[in-house]
Amino acid sequence: MTHWHIRPATFWLTGLLWLLLSSALGLALFLGTMLGRPLPSVFRVLHVHSALVGGVAQIILGALLSFIPPLLMTGRDRPESHPVLFLAINGGTVGMLAGFAAGHSLWVGAAGILVVLAFLSLVSDALRQVRSSLISPPLNLWFYGVAVLALLVGLGMGEAMALRLLPQDILGQGRLAHIHLNVLGFVTLTIVGTMHNLFPTVLNAPLYSPRLARATFALLPLGILLLIAGFLFSLLPLTIAAGAVILAGVLLYSYNILRTWLKAGRPQQIAVAHFMMATLFLVIATSAGLFVAVNASWTPPLMPFGTLHLVAYTHLALVGFILQTIVGALSHLLPINLALHRVKSNKKRGPYLAELAALAERWRPLQVGALSLGAIGLAFVATLVWQFSLNETPVQIAAWTSAALLGLGLAIVGLKVIRLFLHQPAAHMHE
Repeated sequence: MTHWHIRPATFWLTGLLWLLLSSALGLALFLGTMLGRPLPSVFRVLHVHSALVGGVAQIILGALLSFIPPLLMTGRDRPESHPVLFLAINGGTVGMLAGFAAGHSLWVGAAGILVVLAFLSLVSDALRQVRSSLISPPLNLWFYGVAVLALLVGLGMGEAMALRLLPQDILGQGRLAHIHLNVLGFVTLTIVGTMHNLFPTVLNAPLYSPRLARATFALLPLGILLLIAGFLFSLLPLTIAAGAVILAGVLLYSYNILRTWLKAGRPQQIAVAHFMMATLFLVIATSAGLFVAVNASWTPPLMPFGTLHLVAYTHLALVGFILQTIVGALSHLLPINLALHRVKSNKKRGPYLAELAALAERWRPLQVGALSLGAIGLAFVATLVWQFSLNETPVQIAAWTSAALLGLGLAIVGLKVIRLFLHQPAAHMHE
């Protein structure tokens, strides 16, 4: 296995492939529902876990492998290849999907252990680096630590459900805790922690306010802890209060990002455009989540809330926030990574990097607009269902338009990544 050279970028690209495959399945699920021919429910489980485990978790694993050594200044003599972690995260994903498809919960549990071990290995290595580092761990690393802790607890909750260790009467609460620990506790905290460093780097400008960053770090984990307690103890008022705390943290973070962008002169690179849209969607999705909790406090609920509304709400976060952030990060990092590994000369690397960056910038308005409008379109479809049935013309037009926009945006991203890989440096750059 030592001849396999698995760099962090391989995790990013494999995760992106999982995301694209999952997105295709998600579009099929959505259109099947709109046509009155819903696919079996197992496909929904496959869609969610292929996206979050094979896609998002794998990309974050690769990102942490890349970012932690520079943050601690321990990059020298660090291994560049991680084949065991790569096999663990992808083997765990395939095993989980096979277990869900076959209806064998033990397979799911066993495969989930591989994912847990992959991140435990990362935590163990990070702690060794902290002990050997000559600098104090930066704020970003504390974000990552809390995020990975949330992931491990969330995965543990998933293992308990898969192995049927969770009492049947709290299965619903356990599922809510499992989902929110992974998506909000792990993914969102990791992204927020990374963006406090990556966004200023992309802008080549300082973060507007480190004090706001520290306040964000104080509020978000506290809100998530209260939210999970509210779910597990079925305390809706606590859940609503937790949502308000989380929204406050999100608003502070968003204000910090916005002021950083304004102070940098409002640059318009594709990575920046995706990051700004992702920040907006984070505010929208968090506000929507708080509305869902408040709506549930009425008996009966103030507004009907069905499966399609749940799909729209969750995809404001999954597509609008998480996917946009990932695409923005890849738009910035992938050209740099390819240039570093393909051209060894610092002097000759610049022109090649400029060529790759120009490729990444192509179709920027179409790519950002399609993904953004497609995500908003899902929410618009859900609002139309309050007045029209699924088979009526306004709902069908909105649904197919949203699906087409999302498909177009994903196709552009996939084709652009292929073009970046196929674009080799000129012969004289190798000399």
